[in-house]
Amino acid sequence: MDVTFERLFRGPYSVPNALERVEEGVWIADQISDRVALVNAGPVGDYGVTFRQREIPSDCSNTSGMAVGEQALWLAANGEAALWRVGREVDAQPGAGEILKVDPATGQTLMRRPVPTGGGVHGIEYDHVDEGHLWITTLREKTLTQVQTSDWATKQVIPLPYGRAHGVVRTDVGVWVIHTSERVIVLLDTDDGRELDRIVVPDSEPEPHGLSAWDDGALAYCDATSGWVVVIRPAAASAQLNHRL
Repeated sequence: MDVTFERLFRGPYSVPNALERVEEGVWIADQISDRVALVNAGPVGDYGVTFRQREIPSDCSNTSGMAVGEQALWLAANGEAALWRVGREVDAQPGAGEILKVDPATGQTLMRRPVPTGGGVHGIEYDHVDEGHLWITTLREKTLTQVQTSDWATKQVIPLPYGRAHGVVRTDVGVWVIHTSERVIVLLDTDDGRELDRIVVPDSEPEPHGLSAWDDGALAYCDATSGWVVVIRPAAASAQLNHRL
């Protein structure tokens, strides 16, 4: 798919690894401190950042994904955080990813569940097409797994074309998945995982990590290395990359 890229602003943290666009602004999660900030989507100030409305702590560790649904934030803990900071008792164990449902007002953990197949996790997405479900990048198996939030039962599993799957966005057509090392974002059929479309992120643009639906049918991603938040818009005015915003 032909698209355009625009660097919007820099995240409020040094290592923004996940983001979610909401009506009030943009939630951005930091991989180092595991704090989550709600910032404005604009305007951009002198230092390339936008106004920070508030932030919350979390019990997450090595935060690598985020979703919004059921009046909560969902955070993906990609194992322990000892590489980045002093460990805590609440941190996930080495090599054992976890998903946390978090109160967006306080950061309190409302629910905590293991990654369905074990191993690590990067991107997650609340399914706004099939409510009551999450999509989780199950990295050890190189798959994308859909689970029910009520009982954590696995509904389906689809294969991924590459390793290091990161941000995820569900649409009414399929599900977009970032593969960071390959610098591609693939649109996959949710029934069998076949590729429906793809976006190539050129080397001239920041590296894609977290992914979110964005305004006017666009997508946006964050780069944990450079700190940039980048919007992706279809070149064709009539095209849409997401149906929700």
